[in-house]
Amino acid sequence: MKIVHIITRLILGGAQENTLITCKLLAQRGHDVTLITGPAIGPEGELFEQTKNQNYRVIVIDKLIRPICPLYDSISYFQIKKHLRQLQPDIVHTHSAKAGILGRFAAYAIRRETNDERRVTKIIHTIHGLAFHPYQNNLLNKFYIAVEKSAAKRTDFFISVADAMTNQALEAGIGEPDKFVTAYSAVEEEDFLRPVSGEQKRQFRQRYGISEDAVVLITIARLFMLKGHDYIIESAKTLSKQYENAVWLFVGDGNLLGYYRKQVCRLGLADKIKFTGLLSPKEIPLAIASSDILVHCSLREGLARALPQAMLCGRPAVSFDVDGAREVVDENTGRLIEPKNVERLTKACAELIENKDLRDKLGAASRESVKKKFAPQIMVDTIEAVYRKLLE
Repeated sequence: MKIVHIITRLILGGAQENTLITCKLLAQRGHDVTLITGPAIGPEGELFEQTKNQNYRVIVIDKLIRPICPLYDSISYFQIKKHLRQLQPDIVHTHSAKAGILGRFAAYAIRRETNDERRVTKIIHTIHGLAFHPYQNNLLNKFYIAVEKSAAKRTDFFISVADAMTNQALEAGIGEPDKFVTAYSAVEEEDFLRPVSGEQKRQFRQRYGISEDAVVLITIARLFMLKGHDYIIESAKTLSKQYENAVWLFVGDGNLLGYYRKQVCRLGLADKIKFTGLLSPKEIPLAIASSDILVHCSLREGLARALPQAMLCGRPAVSFDVDGAREVVDENTGRLIEPKNVERLTKACAELIENKDLRDKLGAASRESVKKKFAPQIMVDTIEAVYRKLLE
């Protein structure tokens, strides 16, 4: 099959890693694959390196950016359309909000121009997360829903990274029930299942001034609004007084890094809350293996990749119960907390800080529960089956 994937930007992120794994495996299976993307602008880090020496093409559209910009968006739309007209793909598969809208509209416009019924391009969109959510202006939500409904009329099939995404889309009137399938966002499992030596863990902790006997609560998320670092810091204020050996590790970068650093210093928690800044994807397995508990308090997330990543490393997860989190975390693998409930967050973290046997038990169950669910081959099998079904 001739396949084109379109995504807004290749920053460090779940949607981007998902897309790159999909492109790589589809190309390995003999398909003709092209990836269209915008520049990786932002403090989050970029993944362009991972596209090198792969068996697929990459086309960069300079004006394809995340913020809404009518001029740049118009230019990007026509450039996408030009490339699709040249490539004549069997499948156009879009990801993320901006690329999802522009890519689907462009592919549909070309399809209407095509008279050859044997060469009708099929249009698929993956829902990694939805642009509308309870934490933003209601008028803006209505705008996003209207645009997504319009794009859905130009979409042959949807792939969701969690059942929760399908349910939320359908509740908003986007798409039809028989046009959805769930394909959990793949994780390069070998990297997280590979044993890490005690010496490697010791050296990693030493890098951030963390003692060997500390209980480390790790958070892997952009330092950005709605990612929940405020709630973790609030709980750390209480827990740090109860447990001298507890340390929090914030992995990631973002436009709120400076703000959180100042806040931590002002609260006298600089020795308790450490910031790694940006880590490369290759360092994430070591960071998790060198920690004891994953704490994830994002208020909106399709299905946070940090959850299965930590679980593959045999670490229990404490997560706000949002979107797809409950599809991987339960009482056997961690703790789900009502969003924004700092009191329950603090209690759940305290339970795990105190009880190493419980951490080990939940961690072992976590690893077993996600081994197959997030395997790259399983995800791409599902995606490839959708392509074939549509083309047949």
